[in-house]
Amino acid sequence: MTRICRRPRGGEVLLAFLLLPLLLGLNVARAENAGPPTPSVTEHSIAIGDRKIAFKATASTVPVKDAQSGETLADVATLAFTRDAATCRVVFAFNGGPGAGSAWLDLGAVGPWRLPLAGAVPSTPPRLVDNQESWLDFTDLVFIDPPGTGFSRLPANESAKKHFLSVDGDIDMLAAVIRRWSEREHRETCAKYLLGESYGGFRAPKIARALQESKNVGVDGLILVSPVLDFAWIEGRNNPLVDAARLPSLVASRTGAKNRAALADAESFARGDYITDLLRGPNDEAALGRVVGRLSTLTGLPAETLRRLGGRVGTHDWARETDPTGRTIASAYDGAVRGLNPSVHYADVADPVLDALRAPLAQAMSRLTAEKLKRPVGDVSYEILNDRVSHGWDWGQGRRSQESLSDLRHVMALDPRVKILVAHGLSDLVTPYFATRLLLDQSLAVGAPDRIGFIALPGGHMFYAEEFSRAAFRDAARKMIEGN
Repeated sequence: MTRICRRPRGGEVLLAFLLLPLLLGLNVARAENAGPPTPSVTEHSIAIGDRKIAFKATASTVPVKDAQSGETLADVATLAFTRDAATCRVVFAFNGGPGAGSAWLDLGAVGPWRLPLAGAVPSTPPRLVDNQESWLDFTDLVFIDPPGTGFSRLPANESAKKHFLSVDGDIDMLAAVIRRWSEREHRETCAKYLLGESYGGFRAPKIARALQESKNVGVDGLILVSPVLDFAWIEGRNNPLVDAARLPSLVASRTGAKNRAALADAESFARGDYITDLLRGPNDEAALGRVVGRLSTLTGLPAETLRRLGGRVGTHDWARETDPTGRTIASAYDGAVRGLNPSVHYADVADPVLDALRAPLAQAMSRLTAEKLKRPVGDVSYEILNDRVSHGWDWGQGRRSQESLSDLRHVMALDPRVKILVAHGLSDLVTPYFATRLLLDQSLAVGAPDRIGFIALPGGHMFYAEEFSRAAFRDAARKMIEGN
């Protein structure tokens, strides 16, 4: 998931997907001047359990036009997997970053073919298997790659590029793509769901609101995977709520907890005595002593280390301090996973989960496109994580001022039929599950409380890499969609 995200560096975790190799620069420049890849339509079938699922794969683009001149500003790549139109359910899926392609959700979680991600490394062969946990037997799927991701190129028009690489411009563009795809494929009357991962989980409520208020399109539900609903709750350097929200995931990373029940003690401490004593500050010796004692028991970190950290364990601290030899580092995307540390100075270290998955996922999507979808792409590379997008992003008043919880509430208030499913990985340190849980608990219910489903599953940011979690996620999504 998947980006929000950049690896830990300089003592902080920034949510932006990582640098692409500089050697790709020339190919990227050429690709931006190329037209959209040739559309393709192919017929396929996969086995899900004892059922044979026949479907059509359509790889195409949706043009985004200037409202005044009619000029095409960008051709946004879409990959649709559709069965019988009579089913009339469509899930529109997009990843995060900003700068991440949709292959994370497609090949990792819900598409018809899957790349086994558990334990994958850059040299893992990009061999796809039928996805037993695909959603295709209960909904059609449309994967969208915003400009600069996947096979969607950034426009040459600098004004258009600046617009697309902004919070508001991105939302307006994605809402327009969803509406235009629905109209082109005659799916206006079908039930529509948005599936967003990481920054995509931030996007989804805003896209739903834009569809309702400016595109005259309703949605039936939102499925948020490892979302950020309020950046201040995961990035505020001086906000003790950030540390309290992260604590249960640190404990899950240490203990391998498989459910929230196993973390009840950590959650209770985080909501209560921990945040109370953190608010007293590290200069209150009695408060710091209480925090250090309890944290040492919960996290396994030495008391002297916790005292030096003032009782606040950041993601960078966890990566470094959990192995006193310095030979391994923990992943920010799954704090339970460790990789070898190539640098004793910890200045620029690849994340052992995120960076390990980039190459096999990008190769698998390129191979799928050329071999299964029969779509020629020439020398256009698949952008799995584009640093030029994340580094060029316009956050308006700043990233920490951005939130989409209010958009979620607006969407739910305007349409009482809308259902929400939130899914997190227990050991994700980038977007901790407890941050979302606390935020939702602070928000008054809009209608019936059961309109928002919340699940926390074994695994990290890309929890769907684990078979159990992928299956549980599918079951929860199916229950919401078929019951709506």
